[in-house]
Amino acid sequence: MEKSSVLGVRLSLKQRYLLLLGFAAAVIIASQLTRSHPPRAKMKRVEGLRANSSQFTLEKNPFRILGGSIHYFRVPRAYWEDRLLKMKACGINTLTTYVPWNLHEPERGVFDFEDELDLEAYIRLAGSLGLWVILRPGPYICAEWDLGGLPSWLLRDPNIKLRTTYAGFTEAVNSFFDKVIKKVTPYQYSQGGPIIAVQVENEYGSYAKDEKYMPFIQEALLSRGITELLLTSDNKDGLKLGGVKGALETINFQKLDINEIKYLDEIQPHKPKMVMEYWSGWFDLWGGLHHVFPAEDMTAVVTEILKLDMSINLYMFHGGTNFGFMSGAFAVGIPAPKPMVTSYDYDAPLSEAGDYTTKYHLLRNLFSSYHNEPLPKPPSSQQRRAYQFAVVQQHLSLWDSLHSTEKPFRSQRPVNMENLPVNNNNGQSYGYTLYETAIASGGTLNSKNNIRDRALVFVDKHLVGVLDYKVQELVLPDGKGSRTLSLLVENCGRVNYGTTLDEQRKGLVGDVELNSHILRDFVIHSLDMKAGFVNRLQGSSQWVSMQKQPSFPAFFRAKLYVNSSPKDTFIKLPGWTKGVVFVNGRNLGRYWSIGPQQTLYVPGPWLHRGDNQVRGLIHTHILHYI
Repeated sequence: MEKSSVLGVRLSLKQRYLLLLGFAAAVIIASQLTRSHPPRAKMKRVEGLRANSSQFTLEKNPFRILGGSIHYFRVPRAYWEDRLLKMKACGINTLTTYVPWNLHEPERGVFDFEDELDLEAYIRLAGSLGLWVILRPGPYICAEWDLGGLPSWLLRDPNIKLRTTYAGFTEAVNSFFDKVIKKVTPYQYSQGGPIIAVQVENEYGSYAKDEKYMPFIQEALLSRGITELLLTSDNKDGLKLGGVKGALETINFQKLDINEIKYLDEIQPHKPKMVMEYWSGWFDLWGGLHHVFPAEDMTAVVTEILKLDMSINLYMFHGGTNFGFMSGAFAVGIPAPKPMVTSYDYDAPLSEAGDYTTKYHLLRNLFSSYHNEPLPKPPSSQQRRAYQFAVVQQHLSLWDSLHSTEKPFRSQRPVNMENLPVNNNNGQSYGYTLYETAIASGGTLNSKNNIRDRALVFVDKHLVGVLDYKVQELVLPDGKGSRTLSLLVENCGRVNYGTTLDEQRKGLVGDVELNSHILRDFVIHSLDMKAGFVNRLQGSSQWVSMQKQPSFPAFFRAKLYVNSSPKDTFIKLPGWTKGVVFVNGRNLGRYWSIGPQQTLYVPGPWLHRGDNQVRGLIHTHILHYI
């Protein structure tokens, strides 16, 4: 049989095929109208942002919002200042940001506002740089973010009704708002801070299942001390149902339709008109094309919006990255959800890595005419560097790694990942779940469309195929005696927009059948790829050299040497098929060879001088770097 040598390992044709699906090498590559006024630190505060006439006023003076969205949770903290300075230099006077509930409360009652999630620090920074802030605290944010930013532990309740006044949801919202609103109220304009407005929920008109819900969220903000102008945000159709009395309605779009502007004026006459989300680009889906919105077309629309004496917020001004497992999924008008890519470049004025684009320069030229003073000089671009190959040195079978997981759970029936008794009974949020049961024969395995979202199927640790939304049946080979059927189920990202939010449980969400007989008696392993698991895995004594042929699935370890001050770079993965990349314990996000995304952004501050740890799990069709 023909042999081939890859990374010093002699491989058969079949083995070479599997390795090609997994790992070849990690290559690191470097690839006139109303004037607007910036915040003033010593400015006397008398009256904040008001919407009492056809123009906004701030301190009773006409004010136009020139806004841009940058989400702190999508940008390394070390680059917050760089991105905001670039924003200000473009002529933007107002920063808008969402607040992701799922990151700030990963387990019920456990809150995280530290490091990359230090919302207060981000607001303070914006204010210190002379930017106003419009805060969009949700609780639902959409944002192409897993479950629209709602924490997955809410789905443990089988009767949950998200974004309604269902008690199980409102109680959780109240608990979260008790924490987050308390943190942001001191930064309101009336108290000397930069927050000039707060948004009530997000695009509720496109959901609108409960007429009592928006008043509930509004009161949740007011009762906790929010005193600044309240806004809502919807597309044209959503305007009919998404508003709430006492909050200014704003509109979202990309292509200008004057009839939509007229409609906004009709439903709230003699009020300022604002595009809360002017979509500067669009998001990408795995297996699709990269979306590009020509810079000249975008600028032409922005020009017309400003000529209409409207305010505007560019969504996004800088998209950043869906680090980790945070990218959502799209499910509007299609039979099955399609997951979103890791990059949130969005074809925005600043690229994923913070680079200037043609859009940026055209906008800066346009916005400069709406300022009384020359705009600040744009900061220098971040340096980039190309590094050498990161070569795999060791591997560890997935099956051997199960000793590093939490104690497996035994159940007669399959249990979806959110309802597993792990993470202090908050369930599993992200990653993979391994379901194993004994079978006595081969035949037709039928998922009954209960796999969310994609499963690698093994018989006695040998891969036999993949099940997903499209492929729901698989023939298992015959064999002697009792054998082990294993299904490694991947959560590819929860839907973030639409009417199916309550249905976003992952793993095995129901029965599977073999030859029309329901399978029972499962052993379930949670592989959430959290820090605890990774640390235990690191200490395993079963890692072996690449000189020994790996069996799949397997973890792999590599090192990247950096001999100088680390710079931004991108990692390219030729020959890899699917997975997640971690560097120095940081989850860079998912990768899939079907594109359109072909590289993963590696922020320089996440590297260090010397050896950098790159580790991974390959199970033929799926790859992980840890």
